[in-house]
Amino acid sequence: MLNWNRSSIRARRTLEYGAVAVLVCIGVSVLFLLFAGSKESGAARMRATGAWNRVVPLIRQGPLPSVLPGGEGDAIQVLDAHGRAVAATRQLVGKPPMATFRSTSMDVRAVRALCPPVGLKGCMTVFSYKVYQPDGIWLLYVAVPVVPWYGNSTALFLVIGVSLLITTMTAAGTFRAITKTLAPANAIRTELAEITVTGFGRRVPVPEHQEIRFLAETVNDTLDRFEDAYQQLRRFTSDASHDLRSPITAMRAQVEEALMYPDDTDWPRTAKMVLADIERLQAIVADLLTLARLDARAPLTHEATDLGRLVGAELDRRIYRMEIVKDLRLNVFIDCDRLRITRVLVNLLDNAERHATSKITVIVRADGPTAVLEVIDDGAGIAAEQREMVFDRFTRLDTSRNRDEGGTGLGLAIARQIAEAHQGTLTIQDSTRGARFVLRLPVCDPPPDQ
Repeated sequence: MLNWNRSSIRARRTLEYGAVAVLVCIGVSVLFLLFAGSKESGAARMRATGAWNRVVPLIRQGPLPSVLPGGEGDAIQVLDAHGRAVAATRQLVGKPPMATFRSTSMDVRAVRALCPPVGLKGCMTVFSYKVYQPDGIWLLYVAVPVVPWYGNSTALFLVIGVSLLITTMTAAGTFRAITKTLAPANAIRTELAEITVTGFGRRVPVPEHQEIRFLAETVNDTLDRFEDAYQQLRRFTSDASHDLRSPITAMRAQVEEALMYPDDTDWPRTAKMVLADIERLQAIVADLLTLARLDARAPLTHEATDLGRLVGAELDRRIYRMEIVKDLRLNVFIDCDRLRITRVLVNLLDNAERHATSKITVIVRADGPTAVLEVIDDGAGIAAEQREMVFDRFTRLDTSRNRDEGGTGLGLAIARQIAEAHQGTLTIQDSTRGARFVLRLPVCDPPPDQ
């Protein structure tokens, strides 16, 4: 069923263009009818003038016939100087004068509309002509039917019919054109309505119309991103469920084994193992909650911070198994959430400590409008083709940098999202040995008290 409510573009445009066509037709019709009425009025005056030209010579030559010839619908009457009707067309023979007015000025002619003239029916335009005779002024009356402003009914019916035809054709043409134009959009809507999570591979048709083609291409690009995000979400959910299930399964097995052989169980050792799995499970849940907050774009607390001092304070606070080589430039200020940037540093250091051989290098420096933090380990390094993969959630590599028991697989993903939330980047760049993580953030002006 066609949608004719006010929100329908097709209905609105059809009504709008139909209304415009009606207004244009009314304007043109009025002008045409005024022109037709003017021509009819001119023709009536010409008939009156023709009667004058025919009858006046008869008056002057005399004698007048009692019955005068006249056109169809026209009436002629001649009054002598005493006001007696001496000649008339057939419908006025034997009847009193049809009118009594005459020109009161030097003009020969006077015109009035009488409804009706004496002895006639209907409204008529009566022309009064003065004819000067030796015995006085004779009057010649010529009555013609009143011409309406639109001329005649034929012209009126003609313009009504043509206006209706033009309006109908305009509305129908508009409706058809808009329907044809919107057909690709309806096809896109229909295809979108049928796309479900089980059919993400489907795409909307791309029409020839340029504007709607751009819309279809944008929709398909969006569907591509949705499909990628959905597949990533599926992988993330699968990996998350696996990583959550592993410590739970381990705890269950340990507890069940201890309950089966309570006398042979080293309960303090079992409790420590279960506690380690609980801590791992707690770390995974905490990281998942952090990612959820980052995905929801939780607001940041911005504060002008000396990146070198922030990194130095965190390095001095913690104890690491590896040698920490520090190269920290001071007065490199960034506008950041201190807790979040500290979380990035901690995640990078934890990752480096798990994979370094003996040494971790931490560098803070300025590079033009950018503050740079580098964390470099002397481990096995990461292949170039796998450098983006390590930032995916729960990613496992097939090299010696596989996530050990201490990691959750979410630290680097969290670090990158924090960097991007600060309008920065976190990448892995070339290094002579090991992995080199580089965080870049825009610098800012130091606080007034510096």
